[in-house]
Amino acid sequence: MLTLKSVHSYYGRLHVLKGISLHVRQGEIVALLGANGAGKTTTLKTISGLLKPRKGAIEFLGEDISRLGAEYIVGRGIAHVPEGRRVFSTLSVAANLELGAFSRHDRQAVQTDLDELQDRFPILRQRAKQAAGTLSGGEQQIVAMARALMARPKLLLLDEPSMGLAPRLVQQIFEVISGLKETGTTILLIEQNARAALKVAHQ
Repeated sequence: MLTLKSVHSYYGRLHVLKGISLHVRQGEIVALLGANGAGKTTTLKTISGLLKPRKGAIEFLGEDISRLGAEYIVGRGIAHVPEGRRVFSTLSVAANLELGAFSRHDRQAVQTDLDELQDRFPILRQRAKQAAGTLSGGEQQIVAMARALMARPKLLLLDEPSMGLAPRLVQQIFEVISGLKETGTTILLIEQNARAALKVAHQ
């Protein structure tokens, strides 16, 4: 589904990714592990079009997406849940979820997906009118993941979903990821909690 071939990415003159190659097969969860500063987040930003690679190629479903903008990559079916959750803090939980489906035009199916997510994560219905920024860290992570799922992605990029969470909430987040695994969702997972990541990852 996704292949990176000798990808090089920079921040200005800072050479961060130095020829990374990897592949993710459909239906897999692939864990990308490494220390702080190793380039994990940069890898996801490059895949999702927030950074353009200077060398190498990124192929998604057989198409070279290396030069596409982020909005076009989302349209191809890649959703990115960034490090630190990045919910729209002043907007309601419901509005955050609706924004996840901004590129879709199948309104009835959008409502069906919303109902299913609210059934799976009751907090989304209970706090639908509450500002997302007032939720706990774990609740915000669920909102961020659900917002990405509203786009019906073919590939989900998860950047440090357990970062800064209490152990009980870390367990809850990985239960969510395990549930996505059961549905066949393809995930590229960045995670410093290697033990938890390797429990859910195929490779």
